[in-house]
Amino acid sequence: MAKDVTVGQMAPELSIPDQDGKTVTLKSFRGKQVVLYFYPKDDTPGCTKESCDFRDVESQILRAGGAILGVSLDGRESHQKFIKKFGLPFPLLSDEDAAISKVYGVYKEKNMYGRKYWGIERSTFIIGPEGKVKAIFRKVKVDGHADEVLAALKA
Repeated sequence: MAKDVTVGQMAPELSIPDQDGKTVTLKSFRGKQVVLYFYPKDDTPGCTKESCDFRDVESQILRAGGAILGVSLDGRESHQKFIKKFGLPFPLLSDEDAAISKVYGVYKEKNMYGRKYWGIERSTFIIGPEGKVKAIFRKVKVDGHADEVLAALKA
């Protein structure tokens, strides 16, 4: 099991496809702060609210020198529908084999109504302009989270 990513370390590189099949790497965002948020599933209530909250503060995140990347286990088609339905202006990355989620330590065993399964624990990482992890939010509560992230970006 990968050890958890910690604040101050270099963020693990990622190289995964976005909703259009274009490969996205962290390296390509050097010089910017990256809000890398992992969420369980496209078009579900909590994930929709979180994604729309990020959409609503995107201009402020851009002004703070940031970029937003969403990551879930969903495939490209699912991401395309989700983006279109809610007008999401940032890339959603398809981590279908959970490789990146495992590296970041957010792929966890979950328990819903007594049924155990593996999935993404809602988490956000802020990666500084030089590629180091600046802040980590685990077990994210959606309400107010986008504002928390904005405050951490400006810190």
